[in-house]
Amino acid sequence: MQGRSYYYSPVGELIIESENEKIITLGFLKGSRQDETRTPVIDQCITELEEYFFQGRKFFSFEIKSKGTEFQIKVWNELLNIPYGKTISYEELAIRVGNIKSIRAVGLANGQNPIAIVVPCHRVIGKSGDLVGYGGGLDKKIWLLQHEGALQEQLSLF
Repeated sequence: MQGRSYYYSPVGELIIESENEKIITLGFLKGSRQDETRTPVIDQCITELEEYFFQGRKFFSFEIKSKGTEFQIKVWNELLNIPYGKTISYEELAIRVGNIKSIRAVGLANGQNPIAIVVPCHRVIGKSGDLVGYGGGLDKKIWLLQHEGALQEQLSLF
């Protein structure tokens, strides 16, 4: 069963899509809304997003399924290992996926992450600490990192 719904968050309106009781899309709404079909996993996702934004939730428990190339999925799975409140560089992410020379490819895969916030692509920053790029916009990346306490930690290093 496929589902679709929307959630208005502190970082803007999000679109949530599910397939077979797994979240396959959690992204920033860029177009117009379509018909909604709520599913139990979408309801759980919205509940957990509410808890993340307003009650201190640090982990998500609903199932996700990322659709992409083998390399993209490898990068997205590695993003799940970045702890709440922490950041890593694109270079570190490339090393973690096994090839330091793949920094650009890692950056592209990071930017194509279909499950924002939950698969925390916002926790990847430039080597020098620069907050470079974010599919939802740099203002949203800054908000998310501040919300998680990662931005203050990052600034205190310099």
